[in-house]
Amino acid sequence: MRGLYAAGRRYFQEQDPRFAIAFAPALLVSILLYVRSPLSNYIFDEQEALLANPYVNDKTLPFLSAFERDFWGLPPERSIGSYRPIPNLIWRVLWHVSHQPFIHHWVNVIGHAVNGALLAGFVLAVSGRRKLAWLAGAIFLMAAVLTEAISGVVGIADVLGGLGVLLALHALRLPIWGMPLAVLAAASFGLFSKESAIVSVPLIALAAFTTAPLLHPRRPLRLLRCALALVSVAAALVFYTEFRRLTFVTHPDGFWDVPSGSNWHQALWFKAQKWWAQPRTPMDPLPPGTPWHKQQLLRFLAWFQQPSLPHDPINNPLVDAPMPLRVAAALRVYAGGVGQVLFPWTLSGDYSYRAEPIPERRVFFGSVMGALFAVGPLLAGVGVLLHNMWQSFRLRRADVGVRQERLAPAALLATGLLWFPVAYFPHSNIAVLLPTVRAERFWYLPVVGTSLVLSLVAVKLLSGRRERLSAALLGAFFGVQAFQARSHALDYMDDLSFWDATRQAVPLSAKAQLNYSVMLGARGQLQERLKYNDVARQLAPNWAMAHVYYGDTLCRLANTIPATLGERRLAAAERATPHYLKGFALAPNDPNLISLGLQCMWEEKVFLPHRQELSDLADEHPGSWLAYLVGDTVENGEKNGGVAKKYRPRSYDEGPKGESQ
Repeated sequence: MRGLYAAGRRYFQEQDPRFAIAFAPALLVSILLYVRSPLSNYIFDEQEALLANPYVNDKTLPFLSAFERDFWGLPPERSIGSYRPIPNLIWRVLWHVSHQPFIHHWVNVIGHAVNGALLAGFVLAVSGRRKLAWLAGAIFLMAAVLTEAISGVVGIADVLGGLGVLLALHALRLPIWGMPLAVLAAASFGLFSKESAIVSVPLIALAAFTTAPLLHPRRPLRLLRCALALVSVAAALVFYTEFRRLTFVTHPDGFWDVPSGSNWHQALWFKAQKWWAQPRTPMDPLPPGTPWHKQQLLRFLAWFQQPSLPHDPINNPLVDAPMPLRVAAALRVYAGGVGQVLFPWTLSGDYSYRAEPIPERRVFFGSVMGALFAVGPLLAGVGVLLHNMWQSFRLRRADVGVRQERLAPAALLATGLLWFPVAYFPHSNIAVLLPTVRAERFWYLPVVGTSLVLSLVAVKLLSGRRERLSAALLGAFFGVQAFQARSHALDYMDDLSFWDATRQAVPLSAKAQLNYSVMLGARGQLQERLKYNDVARQLAPNWAMAHVYYGDTLCRLANTIPATLGERRLAAAERATPHYLKGFALAPNDPNLISLGLQCMWEEKVFLPHRQELSDLADEHPGSWLAYLVGDTVENGEKNGGVAKKYRPRSYDEGPKGESQ
């Protein structure tokens, strides 16, 4: 045992963490901390991402049609946003190997190890300091807040987006003639993995500026390298946006049909002409007096043309918040995320309503701390950068080794301080409202910046007089991170374990309580399902799903009563009706919820006695799914056995129904 410890210590003390050296231990740590149970099933969004993904499942779709579909494999007319073709290409390949989510999440585990090794290698190249480089890679690798991105299959987008950005950092090490193309390729890979890699535009340019004198001491050309990096990442963003506009658009039938007999280059030329001629989405006229910065942001968003994102107050309560309160809540969420990076006491797979509610006022502890964590690092980073530039000028004639020793820590500190607030901004719900109010996987790129800062702090502590105390504190930090990462990864044992852990971590999340109840119901525990479904209903009294599912639980409980006790069974089913009706009224255009309720009402023979009540409710919502499904079931219920089969919701762990339905 001592020999193994001594060998490991020599490995880290005597070898520089270049990629080939750092990857093996990084992979071992990533496996130990983040690998989930081989017996785990489809958890949370994994059902939609894999099991119900028509691109992944439908072998008749061309392999490259991933570039014509969204993250969930849906065509543009059915998309809810998130254009990320590279994860879909990987899932499609792995689907031929195994349908188990355990296999698919290994891409994340290996990818995270690659990213940790890349970060350590980059810090080594900039600073030449072995200990600092190992610590930066380790802090990033073991950040418990990233567990969701690594242990959950859908986190592949965050891991691959991070890979693209880290590869772009390494591209800055290349000669000036090769750097721009490498940065362009790496940034494009990141953007086609996840659109939030858009932060690479300012961040890679920043890193090029801060590290040029260290990566290229003989010919820094700081401004030129920064300008070339900026142009390259901006070109990647333009390429991504225009390519998405070309391939992922909704047009009248036949718009993209290539003339028969065309060869491949003629077909490409035809589509290029169509792309050039297609109308851009016009921007609505701005009100007089709109601030200049807001005008520019709106113009950029109109050009970027992000696919429509869902408006769901349960997943993101901030969609209905006035702008000042929305910013205050966003700052509170950001402060909570910074806290989880440093002290990950509580980790959860969900933070939806009412866990992150709209605040009642703009100024409170959370919003103040969020503002400090946002503005403080930015101001400090600018200050450190300016001082570093002055030091660089003073040491311009010094030896290369002296310049690296004196300039590297401040260059990395400035990069890290400016990095993490900027990297988090696209997920902040300030500029753009997201479908999710908060998610730990959003911190994947920001943690690159915090790892740079924390590694510098750790080295400073270890070089002080109280080295043993500092080592103990650092050991405790890594111990907490490792323990919490492993504990949270164990939540992915199966869907029941995941939602049980989630509701305990965030008891005010109606979504967590409801999903836990559904998992209990799938295992036949209907009374327990009713209990936790009621908790969700109380937490979110205006949530249609909570009411319909509560009615569905009562309806299923009625189904457990023997048919010989007809009156008792009918009376039990009647208890579900008012909950169904309330849910239908709250969501008259949700066909899945409506068909779920109508089908159980039909099977338990309470549909016809309430036909008039249902019809009156449908009449209050003309042209809605409620009106259609109620009318169709009244007319054709006997023939169809209730709701037409093609409209019935997909069962748990069931694949896609097919795009024609």
